[in-house]
Amino acid sequence: MTRAPVLAAGGIVLRSGETPLIAVVRLRKRNEWVLPKGKLDDGETARDAAVREVVEETGHEVSVHEFLGTLVYESGGRSKAVHYWRMETRGEQVHELMDDVKAVEWLPLEAAVDRLSRAYERAFLANVGPLALEAAAPATAQDERPLAASGVAGTAARPAASGPTAQFIEARAAAPAANPETRNSDRPTTRRNRRRNLVQRMRDWLRRAA
Repeated sequence: MTRAPVLAAGGIVLRSGETPLIAVVRLRKRNEWVLPKGKLDDGETARDAAVREVVEETGHEVSVHEFLGTLVYESGGRSKAVHYWRMETRGEQVHELMDDVKAVEWLPLEAAVDRLSRAYERAFLANVGPLALEAAAPATAQDERPLAASGVAGTAARPAASGPTAQFIEARAAAPAANPETRNSDRPTTRRNRRRNLVQRMRDWLRRAA
């Protein structure tokens, strides 16, 4: 009987500045550099798990924005699906790192890609990282409203990387957050256009990679 995939969630976490920086964390057990993420607890949504894991592994409070996509790979003989959101933090570290994490570093995109230990995470960040940076630039000044994912769909493509089997799952445009009081309707057309452009760029990449 086919075993159900392990579900996990995390974030591409940006720290604003003249050069935006991306969080990567160092695992204590294997001494690997990875993107912040973790498994869902029972009854927990993927978005809630993503926030919890990012706070635990980076020690920073974050705001949640667009859903960026899903990375699927084999781990311990079982499929693992990790959903990622774009997140931002502005302050200093306010929480102790969880025991599993040895260190956290904030690096420019290219350096963050190079620092990651796992080939499939490097390939994933190399492709969604530019989308996250593009979305963060106007969002910093115009749109602080958190977003939740409407789901994932579409074509999967294998990254050009060695190591465990991995797939990128195309993400649809994110839907508004569940709490209506958090909505900012001043620029709905701008937000829709920005999300549409991000999704189109991801689709173009997936067609080229297929």
